[in-house]
Amino acid sequence: MFEKPGPANTDRTLEAAARRAGELGVRNVLVATTTGRTAVKALRHFDAARLVAVTHSAGFSGPNTQELKPGLRRRLERAGVRVLTAQHAFGGVGRAVRKKLGTYEIEEIMAYTLRTFGQGTKVAVETALMAADAGLIPVGEPCVAVGGTWSGADTALVVSPANAQTFFDLRVLEIIAKPR
Repeated sequence: MFEKPGPANTDRTLEAAARRAGELGVRNVLVATTTGRTAVKALRHFDAARLVAVTHSAGFSGPNTQELKPGLRRRLERAGVRVLTAQHAFGGVGRAVRKKLGTYEIEEIMAYTLRTFGQGTKVAVETALMAADAGLIPVGEPCVAVGGTWSGADTALVVSPANAQTFFDLRVLEIIAKPR
């Protein structure tokens, strides 16, 4: 759908995701958001009660940091958005092993494999695992998952989620939007 990845595609990605969610009657929409800006934009396209904003984990960008500022988190929550801050499904202890010992663990290999479809695809799949693990979306019920390449949104998928421990039950049902 897009020639290049990146935040310039955010509005068109959210529009396409909203249109397809409506056509399918999808109840849950996941939006990856680092600072909260993409989640705020998503509010223009989706009923807040359907949205789950999935953030970076605390400490992702450095010790004792949270990139989603408390005021913006409160704004999203007051609007009815469920905000999930949790360890990344493809990042946890395996990333610590890579950083300390210089070797890759299976979850990072899986992340690199998903990135062959684009960074946003990896992010969208990961948000589905995280939201299912947190009990915010039902396993096996299609949802729309929106991800991006570094900032904004450029990828939207229809996904049948699974828990991380049953990863291979997850299904990407449709690609709504993604960069070439």
